[in-house]
Amino acid sequence: MKNQTTLSLDAMGGDAAPTVVIEGAEIALVRHPNIKFLMHGDESQLKQLLEHHPSVAAASTVIHAEATVSMEDKPSEAVRRGRNTSMWRAIDSVRQGDARAIVSAGNTGALMAMGKIQLKTMPGISRPAIAGLWPSLNGETVVLDLGANVEADEKQLVDFAIMGEAFARVELGIRKPAVGLLNIGEEELKGHDEIRSAAQTLRTSVTDMNFIGFVEGSDIGMGDVDVVVTDGFTGNIALKTAEGTARQFAAMLSVAMRRTWLSKLGGLLAASAFRALKHKMDPNQSNGGVLLGLNGIVIKSHGGTDKNGFASAIEVALDMAESDYAEIIHRRLASLESARKSSANSDEPEGAGDTSKDAVG
Repeated sequence: MKNQTTLSLDAMGGDAAPTVVIEGAEIALVRHPNIKFLMHGDESQLKQLLEHHPSVAAASTVIHAEATVSMEDKPSEAVRRGRNTSMWRAIDSVRQGDARAIVSAGNTGALMAMGKIQLKTMPGISRPAIAGLWPSLNGETVVLDLGANVEADEKQLVDFAIMGEAFARVELGIRKPAVGLLNIGEEELKGHDEIRSAAQTLRTSVTDMNFIGFVEGSDIGMGDVDVVVTDGFTGNIALKTAEGTARQFAAMLSVAMRRTWLSKLGGLLAASAFRALKHKMDPNQSNGGVLLGLNGIVIKSHGGTDKNGFASAIEVALDMAESDYAEIIHRRLASLESARKSSANSDEPEGAGDTSKDAVG
């Protein structure tokens, strides 16, 4: 039997909390009986609900929190009154070492702000990023940043590539993921200075990464690249555009299938294929964005997720908690720093480091 893994849950975060949180935990427990939960939220409300879910009650410790972070709260406001909220205390359990990871369907901005304050950023990482899984023809693609940073310079894009590669190894099980930078074209001269500089660094200083260069938006879902790196502004727009296009396609297909008796018959015959497509495109099936780059594992579930989606987010947390994700990043950053120092030394003009009398005249 596997060792037990304790996860911290913000039981009051999300549109349908705490019901969805408890029901999602119940599904996750069936798949992974070794999990234990620290449930942070209103004690009386949680204990009343847990009476109807005895398996979750047996696997959970309820920790009372008086306040909740709402979806409308600004991050600064949430932080000011944070210590009494379920979100703050759920993160604090990770900081204290009582839990291996935290899962919340609450306010993304507040979760990032509280995570940075309590857990701090990993040494060598300039800024955290939000990574998510994107359905593709060959499975799933890791995309980051999805909204934590409006802009990203050369170092941050390189950091994102390193973190995204480590996440893909853990979550997708790919030994050497293909990594690409999202750009307006695949040609080396395309894009702004920061993205071209990041590409140069990844080609020359991170030599054992499977960096394939620039990719375009149309490549994300094709499955030819495992990790797509961009700034949070572009990544968030791409994500929302894809989600909107999927809903539009589903609505248009539904109308088309009802247009004539022949199309209705075709729809009935293809019903199983349509169900499979709906399942593939359902965001709840790949729910669980990860706040990469913190000294602790923080998983962000969709705010409007259902119980299956929250169970998926718990599984992402479990995968991360039981992996060597942080060690992969530490090794990659050390290798990058070594390559940069080596490059700097080789660029010194001959005699620059000579301090002998002959050198100084």
